[in-house]
Amino acid sequence: MVNINKLRGKMVECGVSMEQMAKAINVDKSTMYRKMNEEGKNISIKEATIIAEKLGLSYTEVNDIFFNLDVA
Repeated sequence: MVNINKLRGKMVECGVSMEQMAKAINVDKSTMYRKMNEEGKNISIKEATIIAEKLGLSYTEVNDIFFNLDVA
């Protein structure tokens, strides 16, 4: 399960808007909002890779955000 709170926090920290992220993963901004509101259930591995690159995430951050089973 994706830790949406950490992902949103990292986006804010990096100054990346939902619209910019949507463009990066090549989806409409409404689709990006939906992906985030559904706790990231529909974020593909390819999209997660693009998001990680766009935000400059470390391997630890990628694991904490995209592969954490204990989401707060």
